[in-house]
Amino acid sequence: MFTYTHSLFTRRTLLSMKSPLLESSRYRVLSSSSRVMSKTDWSASQYLKFEDERTMPARDLLARVPLQAPRRVVDLGCGPGNSTAVLAHRYPNAHLVGMDSSPDMIQKAKATLPAYEFSVEDLRSYSPPPSVDLFFSNAVLQWLKKEERIAVVKDLMETQPSGGVFAFQVPDNLMEPSHVLMREVAGSGPWASTLSDVGRDTFQSPHEIYNELKDLSSEVKIFRTEYYHSLEDHSAIVEWVKGTGLRPYVDPLSPQEQEAFLREYLKRLESAYPKLVDGRVLLPYPRLFVIAVRK
Repeated sequence: MFTYTHSLFTRRTLLSMKSPLLESSRYRVLSSSSRVMSKTDWSASQYLKFEDERTMPARDLLARVPLQAPRRVVDLGCGPGNSTAVLAHRYPNAHLVGMDSSPDMIQKAKATLPAYEFSVEDLRSYSPPPSVDLFFSNAVLQWLKKEERIAVVKDLMETQPSGGVFAFQVPDNLMEPSHVLMREVAGSGPWASTLSDVGRDTFQSPHEIYNELKDLSSEVKIFRTEYYHSLEDHSAIVEWVKGTGLRPYVDPLSPQEQEAFLREYLKRLESAYPKLVDGRVLLPYPRLFVIAVRK
């Protein structure tokens, strides 16, 4: 089942407001290694600057999960625990655990939700507890290599009992100006050689996801939602992506290069995103949601 939901403006309206750069094949998406944070950890404090906006998709995903009282729930890539808190509120009697590859994120999650168990784990080698009724993944799988993603999902689903659910959502924004411009700036500055292999793989299409998961599933539901986040100004867009998508581009650079990169990136954002009547800007943010029920 494929469902597409949109809010406020039509996609055509937003596209008409964007730069022609979206149509250019120059700004191709590069391949990446798993969760490309090779030299530095994720920052929980930076991520949580937009906690409400980042948690909204977790709530929307959980609202579609068809389980009333699961016994075991695992939050895959739990981050600072914001998605775990959403799960805990809905399933207060479940045995709920969270895992993430970032020590800083796990430290924050433990401090925020001390009653729950959290661990630092690599999703690709994670061994789950037995008979997990719900695997829940909020904006994590996009950081794996394309060929690894569905394999990880299927390996985990194979450990689930009949009726178990694997639910995940991922950003579907690689062709949004915020991300196109990252690649444009990366390829046009003195840092171009340093950032030549930085990026992330495109995600599988809904058809590919459905076909890959159907053999293990009695039902696969897929839907897409486009959020429009009202942010204070263009600098707020920079602050948003500094928490996730921009990190692979700026982390390898020197402090001076980082400053120059961000200055040029901000300049291009100001051209790509028009101001609203009150001086704020809208950040369109499409996301893809998948809920697979184990046979």
